[in-house]
Amino acid sequence: MVTVKQLQNNKILPKSETTEHLKCPLFSFQGVKTPTYNLGSQSLGEKTSSGGLLSNPEEEQSILDALLLAQWEERMWKGYFRYDVTTSEVKVISGRGKFLAQLTEEWSMDCLSKAEDSKVCHQRDSFLFHRINHHEELLFCVASSDKTNSEFIPLAAVPNGAILIIVNATPLEYGHVFLVPYGPSRLYLDSTFLEMMLRVTVEINNDSFRLFYDCSSAGATHIYFQGCYFPNHLPVELMHVDTFFSDGQKGIRISTVTDYPIKTLLFEHTCNIKIMVELISEICSHLQEKNIPHNLLISDHGKKIFLFFQKQTTSSDLSAWECGGYFLFRSKYEFDQVTEEAMLIHLSTVSLDDAGFEAVKQLSGNIASKLVI
Repeated sequence: MVTVKQLQNNKILPKSETTEHLKCPLFSFQGVKTPTYNLGSQSLGEKTSSGGLLSNPEEEQSILDALLLAQWEERMWKGYFRYDVTTSEVKVISGRGKFLAQLTEEWSMDCLSKAEDSKVCHQRDSFLFHRINHHEELLFCVASSDKTNSEFIPLAAVPNGAILIIVNATPLEYGHVFLVPYGPSRLYLDSTFLEMMLRVTVEINNDSFRLFYDCSSAGATHIYFQGCYFPNHLPVELMHVDTFFSDGQKGIRISTVTDYPIKTLLFEHTCNIKIMVELISEICSHLQEKNIPHNLLISDHGKKIFLFFQKQTTSSDLSAWECGGYFLFRSKYEFDQVTEEAMLIHLSTVSLDDAGFEAVKQLSGNIASKLVI
């Protein structure tokens, strides 16, 4: 159940008070208020009689889902984005893999990895990513709460440990946002941040919503997730899997995605988010220590996490959505000419080798066995 605090005139979308403050490096969150969604303890995923995660069937759309989409659409109507992503052409590439191609000629790579297009603002060990040139803007924040039920507050101070929901001016798909931790700087994907991400997907409760995480090197200076809505499954989600670890009592399962060009593991859980986040964060910590690029795709209301493994290379690493089989093109010619064979080569070229993958599988199984005891 979600409670809504201090609603007036049935409006859940008050105007954020941050627009003029989001001008780094002078911006500070002290005294700033923004819409805040506090996650209740029930969003940790209690098991229902059907074996699934706790949800609220009485709500056709969750409040967090409605909040994100409404805030994002408001920015779209106001013209904050470079282009209308709803007009982008998307096609299924002919072939067995059913890879997806999108043509968006004005799209650009993730700004947060480009120093010339972004700024990292440090104030008392806190940071905020903001693309001034592309009108990026804080939509609202998500925070943890000790209360049983989740709660929406139209205006509240941004608490430490919150997740900042920030629009991307060059969206990949509908509702594309950055999810950035606010508080002490994180240099790796710890279990606290990952748990927050899974709780967000549970509460959004939308089949189309997915989260992405990219870790290209051990020298990363910041971590963040990206989220957006896809109307259909991504190709990797439709692939067959081969399970090599399963603990029915704890509801944890690890599988290899078979016949896929990039080495991929699928982690699934039915009820225990805490064990899952400990497992994933520890594996990612080992990968980062060994400087192995990797990506996460979180889908199915947080119950499925795909972990992609790339080999160490000096060339550009693939994004999580590319690893999942979704490719963007800025050239109409390349979009028209793309083939499945080319995409298979594109993915397999960057994939971790067989020996490295077997080592990661063994590591994953060992960590899982330790955690489920």
